Amino acid sequence: MPTPSIRVHGFPLSGHAHRVELMLSLLGLDFERIEVDLFNGAHKQPAFLAKNPFGQIPVIEDGAVTLADSNAILVYLASRYDQERNWLPQDPVAAAQVQRWLSVAAGELAYGPAMARLVALFGVPFDAARAKTTASALYTVLDAHLKGQPFLVGGAPTIADVALYSYTAHAPEGGVSLDPYPSVRAWLARIEALPGFVAMPRSAAKAA
Repeated sequence: MPTPSIRVHGFPLSGHAHRVELMLSLLGLDFERIEVDLFNGAHKQPAFLAKNPFGQIPVIEDGAVTLADSNAILVYLASRYDQERNWLPQDPVAAAQVQRWLSVAAGELAYGPAMARLVALFGVPFDAARAKTTASALYTVLDAHLKGQPFLVGGAPTIADVALYSYTAHAPEGGVSLDPYPSVRAWLARIEALPGFVAMPRSAAKAA
């Protein structure tokens, strides 16, 4: 069989890496997964830093293109491989709304449920209570937003949904319950029902 042209450098428990793999799968694209040994600092070694000087996963290699930052990768994949432009709308308002949620993914999502999960699973020294408060504020807004529509930007999924899915689906691993947010839970189920959906491995928080 031919070797896939797209290579994804990531880590199985990273929501940032998962959103890229999820996008590739939703687009029906073959790729090669390359696990980066984060625990032994492989992401800070010269070979990896040559791909991303910030020393962060994920990174993709697609032919001559090497690209870091999960949200930037989502934009690239949707722009290059979705000829119908369903995943990244061209309408100015819809495009701006997608960008809004990408900013939320890099802001409230990263410093809320994603950070709470890092504290619980990996003992990252961060204020867990603050992260949970940020998560609660995020999901209160998200739940109200999703009461009026099936996906974040209108009636069809976009890269905005992919960007927010992984860490939201795994928010309970950081002690953030989704029980108070029925619209968020229904949205997760709609994403999980999409053709090509792939899940991220589940984890249990370390015992206190």
